[in-house]
Amino acid sequence: MRIIGGQWKRTRLKVADRPGLRPTPDRVRETLFNWLGQDLAGWRCVDAFAGTGALGFEAASRGATQVLMVEQDAALVAQLAATQARLQAAAVQVQRGDGVQALKRLAPASVDLVLLDPPFDAELFEPALRAAAQAVVPGGHVYLEAPAAWGDEQLLPLGLSLHRHLKAGAVHAHLLLRSR
Repeated sequence: MRIIGGQWKRTRLKVADRPGLRPTPDRVRETLFNWLGQDLAGWRCVDAFAGTGALGFEAASRGATQVLMVEQDAALVAQLAATQARLQAAAVQVQRGDGVQALKRLAPASVDLVLLDPPFDAELFEPALRAAAQAVVPGGHVYLEAPAAWGDEQLLPLGLSLHRHLKAGAVHAHLLLRSR
């Protein structure tokens, strides 16, 4: 696994062998950052289920001013911290904890982008989306990876709308906008 663009382009990221860990494939990350634009200078981001950190480090590599990475697994947190130190990624903060709770603790409308790639076998999608919608600025973005497509009928009650969608294998990648 490698960072696709920005200052750390082509830098390899270690991928731990953990049950349920599904790093976002290069092609999907490349598409996401094409959707968002290549330059995230000044953006405040949260990678709420960081795992390998591929999404968060990609955002930091492209100029995000603040990237909070939240992960529950202690071994993955240690790996994220080691990568953060190796890259000297001053914009990145690694935190051990629950991604949904971390989003709920953020000030309302305080981040520009929330990255959500929760474990597919957990019932975290709706609570994570609800918390992300509160944390992101109006017109801000929420990225969601899920095993099924989410449409506006499910998203609008949460304060989000579908902007872009991609299916890659068994993964549905969504770029959502905060609509209110």
